[in-house]
Amino acid sequence: MADANKTSEQSSVRLDKWLWAARFCKTRAVARELVQGGKVHYNGQRCKPSKTVELGATIRVPQGYDVREVVVQALSDKRRSASLAQQLYTETEASMAQREANAQARKAGALLNPKPDHKPDKKQRRDIIRLKHQ
Repeated sequence: MADANKTSEQSSVRLDKWLWAARFCKTRAVARELVQGGKVHYNGQRCKPSKTVELGATIRVPQGYDVREVVVQALSDKRRSASLAQQLYTETEASMAQREANAQARKAGALLNPKPDHKPDKKQRRDIIRLKHQ
């Protein structure tokens, strides 16, 4: 508990350091590249990795196939456990709904385009080639 209070009392933390501490990126170098590449938006605008993070700021961060929109709740420049990292931010309702909708769309797409259980054998490959050339 003392560490949680200590992290929220910090006055300034760089954006790339906060992303790393909140476990959005594995390393600070990756966090820095994300911010410099324009993938991370701070209060709706592109920024530099050295941008100072403030409490209540909205940050859009790509994660996998989705984009998470989070509100900063606490500041930390140290990478802690995942449970403590989740206390640094809260995800917006709109972001959670969008991620859920995207997950449903991916599932529906996977059902429409099933993958075979195994590779085709030699005869099946010849049949496929013959069918394509007709």
